[in-house]
Amino acid sequence: MMRLPILGAGQREPFPDVESALAEPDGLLAAGGDLSPERLLDAYRHGIFPWYSDGQPILWWSPSQRTVFDTDSVHMPRRLARWLRRCDWTIHADTAFGEVMRACAAPRRHERGTWITADMLAAYVRLHELGHAHSIEVRDADGRLTGGIYGVAIGRMFCGESMFSAQTNGSKVALLALCRALEGWGFPLLDAQVASDHLFTLGARDMPRLGFCAQVAALAARPGRVGAWTGDFPVTAAAGLAG
Repeated sequence: MMRLPILGAGQREPFPDVESALAEPDGLLAAGGDLSPERLLDAYRHGIFPWYSDGQPILWWSPSQRTVFDTDSVHMPRRLARWLRRCDWTIHADTAFGEVMRACAAPRRHERGTWITADMLAAYVRLHELGHAHSIEVRDADGRLTGGIYGVAIGRMFCGESMFSAQTNGSKVALLALCRALEGWGFPLLDAQVASDHLFTLGARDMPRLGFCAQVAALAARPGRVGAWTGDFPVTAAAGLAG
């Protein structure tokens, strides 16, 4: 039986090679370490992300297949496009990062608990304060949060972490708006981490781990957009997403 590598907290030892990740559970690479900004950014540069529950050590993953979006070819279902043309929602960036994370952390129907622990929330809020983590907020005409998404930008790569809907289509609008902005900024790829039928209906695809990690390394080395996106985000009206 292969022994899972254990990382030391507060130490800067490198992650194991991603090809050493377990086949079962798929992609489990290492345990331990910490959620410092330096450790998290190093993980994303190498196609690795943390995912664990309360009571577990920090677990680091790099699945054999990675679900991604090409930002220039997200699928817009016709029914959604018709709905968007009548939509009065507005879209914002980096105005409510903590609120979006907490909404993503709320248990879904038929689920217990959340993997977005208090430690994860604090760590990503810190990354946001440093200009590396970003949120997209969708609000209705009364200013209520109807959906959102958050993740980490490193170089020209965006690593999506989680999204939520408080109203129907809320997360779809946030994802579409984010991909539209990323395409315009020269970010060709959005990492969605693991597969779901919902993501595939919007045009997601799977990439083998080695190809994904090679692309991430190249994109992460390019100049990015560090700092708040609040004043730069180009998509402000949901209706404009319909084309």
